[in-house]
Amino acid sequence: MFHSLIEWYKAALETGGYPLIALLMAIESSLAPLPSELVIPPAAHFAHTSGRMSMLGIVIAGALGSWVGAAVMYWISRLAGRPFVMRYGKYFFISPEKIAGAERWARRFGPFGIFAARLLPVVRHLIGIPAGIVRMDFKLYSIYTLVGSALWCAVLCWLGVKMGQDERLMQGELHRITIWLGGILVVLGVMYYFLVHRYMKNDDGKCASRD
Repeated sequence: MFHSLIEWYKAALETGGYPLIALLMAIESSLAPLPSELVIPPAAHFAHTSGRMSMLGIVIAGALGSWVGAAVMYWISRLAGRPFVMRYGKYFFISPEKIAGAERWARRFGPFGIFAARLLPVVRHLIGIPAGIVRMDFKLYSIYTLVGSALWCAVLCWLGVKMGQDERLMQGELHRITIWLGGILVVLGVMYYFLVHRYMKNDDGKCASRD
């Protein structure tokens, strides 16, 4: 199944190219639970082996797509306001608890949190909500989003090339898939716990004491 998915995505990239990557990353940065870890690494492997795309092009397409999705979240939150987002966000996979957690994250880290959020799971697609609600300067928001997204896409490109060099993984060998996925999940899990969970959980008292 893994090998079949890789081959299907490669075929889609041959026709969709950079616009497809940008579209998928826009979706990842807005509402749908589409991990960027499934978008950029296979594209990087395809570019490395076929030469039909460049790593720089993938990074730019991914960053621009992420910015589009993040901008949508920002403007929806800014124009609709907090009550609307809190009430109807659950219909788009965004619960009130996650929104409140993103607000605590934003209060804790300020504008730098926009940049850091692009490198972290969960909060990545939520940070535009508090930014829009507090009416953060959109140019500043865009700059932090683009820089953070470009850095994250570059990391994923490197990961995609490294994974592509594992021939047994590319052949769909279950053992190799388990090792790679397990390692990625451990790294993301550690990042989430130490850099996100502690500040997004519903414990305003502890968050205040850390400040």
